[in-house]
Amino acid sequence: MDYSFHKRILVTGGAGFLGSHLCDRLLKEGHEVICVDNFFTGTKENILPLMESNRFEWIRHDITEPLMLEVDEIYNLACPASPPHYQHDPIHTMKTSFLGAYNMLGLAKRTGAKVFQASTSECYGDPQVHPQPESYWGNVNPIGIRSCYDEGKRCAETLFFDYHRQHGLEIKVARIFNTYGPNMHPKDGRVVSNFVIQALKGEDITVYGDGRQTRSFCYVDDLIEGFVRLMNSDKQITGPVNLGNPGEFTMIELAELIIEMTGSSSKLVNKPLPQDDPKQRRPDIATAKRDLGWEPSVPLKEGLVKTIAYFDGLVKKGLA
Repeated sequence: MDYSFHKRILVTGGAGFLGSHLCDRLLKEGHEVICVDNFFTGTKENILPLMESNRFEWIRHDITEPLMLEVDEIYNLACPASPPHYQHDPIHTMKTSFLGAYNMLGLAKRTGAKVFQASTSECYGDPQVHPQPESYWGNVNPIGIRSCYDEGKRCAETLFFDYHRQHGLEIKVARIFNTYGPNMHPKDGRVVSNFVIQALKGEDITVYGDGRQTRSFCYVDDLIEGFVRLMNSDKQITGPVNLGNPGEFTMIELAELIIEMTGSSSKLVNKPLPQDDPKQRRPDIATAKRDLGWEPSVPLKEGLVKTIAYFDGLVKKGLA
């Protein structure tokens, strides 16, 4: 591999689920990687294997505070992304989304770095258009219990595009749909980790509502490939770009598949649907196909094999 064109790349939230996979990918490409994380949901265990590289360093820092570094590119992934985590301290979640974006954009402006924003399908809220294209403005409750994340990310997107228009910053904005895989937090609180851990322990599997609500699940390797392609795309491609797997599954279908794959005796139990929980979610990825030549390649069952093995290891160690 030719390392002569390596970059110095900052990844905020680099010890988290997606961030640790991105750091690993960038190191394998020969870049210097600075991982910044306050370890609210990220863990040192996720980045321990990366510490063996002399091109990797990590800094404990909360990006709601300014950060002075010299970098070529910035991936801004820092923010709790699951409802239990972002609702734990909703004010700090909103601050992370807005002030974090503000600080990273300021750093990009000072250094001339290209800057990537990890946005979310939550920008579409409980959608009335299906599947969701980037042109859809969404159906979001601005004062609900999920609003700290939904509106925080929407605000961050606004800030990114204002910096792009006003200061000429090169920006890349990705709207991430449900992603799963190894390094997920065992208490992530979203369906894949919940269902897998409950099935491995033989516990009842909690299905909210009638279980007919849908999600689309993208394996982490596919998503990271989309990140890198978007960051390396032509300057005029700013996004937002949907990144996710358009395969759509009900919660019941997902639960039954995981029970089958784990050989579990778990039974499904229904609980009330949380406030503002979207009833359907599926990305329109036509933009990613056209502009990035990207589409996911890992089927749900194949990705679940690796995810189940990861969580099985945690359960056996008493860590989940």
